[in-house]
Amino acid sequence: MKIYIIAVGKIKENYISDGIVFYLKKLRPYCEIEIKEVEEEKAHQNLSEKEKREILRKEGERVLSKIKKGSFIVSLAIEGKEIDSYKFSQFIKAAFQSGYREMTFVIGGSLGLWENIKEQSHLNLSFSKMTFPHRLMRLILLEQIYLAFSGENHL
Repeated sequence: MKIYIIAVGKIKENYISDGIVFYLKKLRPYCEIEIKEVEEEKAHQNLSEKEKREILRKEGERVLSKIKKGSFIVSLAIEGKEIDSYKFSQFIKAAFQSGYREMTFVIGGSLGLWENIKEQSHLNLSFSKMTFPHRLMRLILLEQIYLAFSGENHL
């Protein structure tokens, strides 16, 4: 069982990096997990819609190049389906039991995620209607994956 997290941009904040390392260590007994970063495009303020679409396309193509064929793809998107932690763990279990050997979670950049990626995903998942910094979402996602595998999500 292998999990990939493909994320746009690099982590700059030490507290987020420390949290990511913490959860990656905690996940070792349960699954193989790897984070792949792709370059984030520079975006100035007051972008036109055309400029936004172009940035999303460029970042999206980089993301797609990292997704392995045959992987179960989950895109994190604010407009996606909301589920609780228990259903999230059941979802992961069901995906692997249905024959998938790999699951890939995709986290977009500050402008979100390219529509083509969301269209190719098996699930578009929303952690909340609230907006979270995309770098922080890696840590939140890792914590939820850990809860799913450790069985601590029944609280």
